[in-house]
Amino acid sequence: MSYTLTTSLNQPIDDAIETLKSTLMTHKLGIVSEVNVQAIIKNKLDEDIAPYRILGACNPGMAKKIIGAVPEAGALLPCTIVAREEDGKTFFHFMAPEAVLGLEDNTAVQEVAKLATEHLKAAIADLENI
Repeated sequence: MSYTLTTSLNQPIDDAIETLKSTLMTHKLGIVSEVNVQAIIKNKLDEDIAPYRILGACNPGMAKKIIGAVPEAGALLPCTIVAREEDGKTFFHFMAPEAVLGLEDNTAVQEVAKLATEHLKAAIADLENI
């Protein structure tokens, strides 16, 4: 089983992330964190890399169910999304919830992982129709 689900948009990264955010919202997911890896590497190492961000997507209800079932499983949250730009095209690599949350052997966690996967796959399908 792959640990990522992947799609892309023919948009530069800033525009693509805005498209992603609005698409995720229609599927009950929101971005709760954003790390600009490109800026960090430039700031700390004075080196340039292509635009690269790490986003954290979450549905508070799903997160609450996981944490309620197994508090330490919060270490597997939120669902991570890598956004990277290459030649004006942005690639999104979504953490596959069932693969990652499969590390926790708990029925409630597995149910949430399945639901999260359904939401992400629906969002990816919408992105692929843009």
